[in-house]
Amino acid sequence: MEQVTTTSNYNGALQKPIGSGFTAISTSTDVMKGIDLRGKTAIVTGGYAGIGLETVKQLAAAGAKVIVPARNRNKAAKNLEGIAQVTIEVMDLMDPVSIDAFAAQFLATGSPLHLLINNAGIMWVPLQRDARGYESQLATNHLGHFQLTARLWPALKKAHGARVVNVSSYGHQIAPFNFEDPNFEHREYETLSAYGQSKTANNLFAVELDHRGQAFGVRAYSLHPGSVNGTDLGRDAPIALFQQMGMFDADGNIFPEVAKKLKTIPQGAATTLWCATSLLLNNIGGVYCENADVAEPDLGNIEHQYNEPLTLRGVMPYSVSAANAKRLWTLSEELTGLTFTAD
Repeated sequence: MEQVTTTSNYNGALQKPIGSGFTAISTSTDVMKGIDLRGKTAIVTGGYAGIGLETVKQLAAAGAKVIVPARNRNKAAKNLEGIAQVTIEVMDLMDPVSIDAFAAQFLATGSPLHLLINNAGIMWVPLQRDARGYESQLATNHLGHFQLTARLWPALKKAHGARVVNVSSYGHQIAPFNFEDPNFEHREYETLSAYGQSKTANNLFAVELDHRGQAFGVRAYSLHPGSVNGTDLGRDAPIALFQQMGMFDADGNIFPEVAKKLKTIPQGAATTLWCATSLLLNNIGGVYCENADVAEPDLGNIEHQYNEPLTLRGVMPYSVSAANAKRLWTLSEELTGLTFTAD
């Protein structure tokens, strides 16, 4: 039986709050107070909208050089205008060739990579497949980021103290990873299940990447940003989904009492930035975080209500399982055609 190191989050071994001092209402500015990132380089996928944009603003304000790979360069240029130290490059997470090209261009600079924030994601879309036939939420939210991380691995090692942050979601609780049929080839497509398994994959990837990477100074984290108002993540979702969750009324408007309980974008970006910079995490990795702290396991002890966003918390054991994390790594190598030995 493989020996598990004490610093691994295999099976949720480290999955308990550590008293960060922050809460659900803490903002990006709160967690970045006193953080100096001068001389550091960061890559933030999806860093030109929603919490990704706020993440980029805060990293740049702290002195980091930030690179934002974007599928839509024009939209990115417009949204990032006026922010110093930010460079936009073209990349599409559904296109493996563009991922390789972006990574090769970065590696050619010889720069170390201190922060890789896998923030981009799609949610609740109709069935779409990439050129390989892979379901789009899995391809974008996990496989594209797996490939990007693998290609950038030499630069992450070169930093001698890098962090990889996967923006996951409470949505991982919707579905475990379906290893038998990850691309919905033999079952009816359910967009929520596809989203849920892609977010479970984000968590499992962080667990295994941290286990393999810590010997090289690379730590990994996943997180739930909270239920955030004002992002465009749910732009493709039918109104009926939000009505089903008790968040929207019959006319398709969000209930005011629910809207008041949602996080602002600066609050939504707080946990990403905490995972990326907190000194409290220097010797802890592979953990799933929320409200700028390590989350507790959900062992059936938390009552969840969609109209009470603060109850949407906790991490499911299947998404920090050592066996699942190893199995997903192997499957991800197969699906992407990569060998990511992390050595």
